[in-house]
Amino acid sequence: MSAPQRYTHTAIALHWLIALIIFCSFPLGLYMVELPLSPLKLKLYSWHKWAGVTIFALALLRIFWRIGHAPPAPVAMPIWQRSVAAALHVLLYALIFAVPVSGWLMSSASGFQVVWFGVLPLPDLLGKNKELAEFLKQIHVLLNYTLAALVIIHVAAALKHHWHDRDEVLTSMLPFLKSPRKAP
Repeated sequence: MSAPQRYTHTAIALHWLIALIIFCSFPLGLYMVELPLSPLKLKLYSWHKWAGVTIFALALLRIFWRIGHAPPAPVAMPIWQRSVAAALHVLLYALIFAVPVSGWLMSSASGFQVVWFGVLPLPDLLGKNKELAEFLKQIHVLLNYTLAALVIIHVAAALKHHWHDRDEVLTSMLPFLKSPRKAP
């Protein structure tokens, strides 16, 4: 059986839903930390945590979906580009899991339980520990900025493939986009 031309509709939906939630939760995180303690700040922290848990759950679903569904056939590119692309994807997946887990650990060490959508309490992963919470906060911030940088590289590479290389990399994830193939 040959590889498909595009990702499945489910893979595409999960990719863009995760991307959208990350795109919203990153600036929310930057904004909320600067606020003085208030009901608004607590509400925004809750929303940020809900987003993180949702990203984690959707990423798990995406991994399980990917196990049973082959990605599109790779486009022709130099081996070094294929290696860099593979490494970037592994790092993106790792960070999509590590960022929410680091936030959950930080919340646990801070003594604030994560309650998904205000309904499902998640277990604390650590006991309350102020010094550890502060360290985990730094880790969470570092991981977030690393994820943001890798997302920018990922987007730039996809655009380069579409506009410069004129291959099907971007259209395999955006089916409504016209093929960039050069006319013969």
